[in-house]
Amino acid sequence: MRRITPLIIATAAIVALQVACGDPGTGLQPDSRAAVAARAEAKAAESGARRIEMLDACDPTSFNAAIGEGTCTRNGGLSFDQFIGQLTRRQVAEAWRFSPPKVEVRVGQSLLAINRGGEVHTFTEVEEFGGGIVPVLNQLSGNPDVAPECLALAPSDFVPPGGTATDDVDEAGTEKYQCCIHPWMRTTIDARGS
Repeated sequence: MRRITPLIIATAAIVALQVACGDPGTGLQPDSRAAVAARAEAKAAESGARRIEMLDACDPTSFNAAIGEGTCTRNGGLSFDQFIGQLTRRQVAEAWRFSPPKVEVRVGQSLLAINRGGEVHTFTEVEEFGGGIVPVLNQLSGNPDVAPECLALAPSDFVPPGGTATDDVDEAGTEKYQCCIHPWMRTTIDARGS
């Protein structure tokens, strides 16, 4: 078996993430994104929606240098090399996650996913957890089989920093959501009848 070096992995990750993320710019300044998220949270609180946060800890200097300007819009965090190192060793980068990882809801409630990180994410309902749209991240996270739902994304499925995604819970049972860019970012929704 041929050994894949961190440099090859990093180079492949750069290309794949550029394709996956494109330009995450929203045209909103950071303060505007915070205001949009605050309004969405207030609306969710009024309606009884369950909140899920999409989190990451990208370092803008190294991520923007490795992947492209605008890839990471937060302050501080993990360097791109540290991110790749964690994935290589653990198959997850722990700061990249959905919080909480498990949610209990009633049928009829809504889910509100808020991107609190500095990178673009998706909040995609999948039948079964699997890989996403970035092959090297699938390989490093041990998710070689792509979730079919990740292959059918629309531009509106990409949630920029400060952005939100919503979904209605319309039947009892277990629903699974993942990020189709960072496939170890997952949450399970347990829905019970109203």
